[in-house]
Amino acid sequence: MTLDWGGAADYTARRRRRKSEMSLTARAKLETLLRTRKLDVTLTSVQPHGQLGSARGRDVAPTGVAAIDEPLGGGLTRGHVSEIVGDPASGRTRTVCRILAAAVGRGEAVALVDTCDRFDPASAAAVGLDLSMLLWVRVGGPLSPREVGETAGRALKAVNLILQAGGFGVVVFDLADVPALGIRQLPYTTWARLARVIEGSQTVALIVAAEHVSRSPGGVTIALDGGGGRAEWSGVSDRGRLLRRVNTRARIVSARQCPTPQLPTPNELPIPTTQPERFVSGG
Repeated sequence: MTLDWGGAADYTARRRRRKSEMSLTARAKLETLLRTRKLDVTLTSVQPHGQLGSARGRDVAPTGVAAIDEPLGGGLTRGHVSEIVGDPASGRTRTVCRILAAAVGRGEAVALVDTCDRFDPASAAAVGLDLSMLLWVRVGGPLSPREVGETAGRALKAVNLILQAGGFGVVVFDLADVPALGIRQLPYTTWARLARVIEGSQTVALIVAAEHVSRSPGGVTIALDGGGGRAEWSGVSDRGRLLRRVNTRARIVSARQCPTPQLPTPNELPIPTTQPERFVSGG
């Protein structure tokens, strides 16, 4: 019996080529499907975040803050869940108000689910937010340990209803003053459901919290750092001084790049000095 080793090698090579072609075809079909569903941002890439956005033409919502929009490649990706995290006095509230104001400036309706009744309409109006375009859902006030789970649950239901209704450019879910224990009491499938509700839509869902909660594959975490001692005051007397501005460092973290201290370079987010800002210390 004679074995034709050359023929066997050719057969093996043909099988490998067919498998490779089938794999490439399947991948091409999958990528086409993801792009059709506007989920192509979940594909792996080693490009910096800004380059990725411009190359693939993401549908973004500018935040109105140049120091954030630049590393994001233009703004927050629509149809995804992003988050703003930071300690009190880190500029969370101010940044959220500016994002809402930018959306309203484009003619979009916006919504805010205010879990702990933190929102100050007068301060928001001072940064240019047209309150007539804002749906403000006040869920509750300061939470006792027994109320945390129930109040957070009601707020979550409100967010789901708003996202399902559609028609909003930005929907903010404010969990800034909710204790970490209360957030952990929410079902672990909560964030996957939120991402599923808005995928492929024109809405940006934005979670505000003290620490990382969740983001969808195409979303980002905007980590704000007030940097103790970076506040600027006017006046010479301790009793007569007014807070003029707070300089905040912003760091962008996404699923497509490692959150190293060097990427991106921290940016200054100055608070305008047109009037004293009394609500800054509240986050």
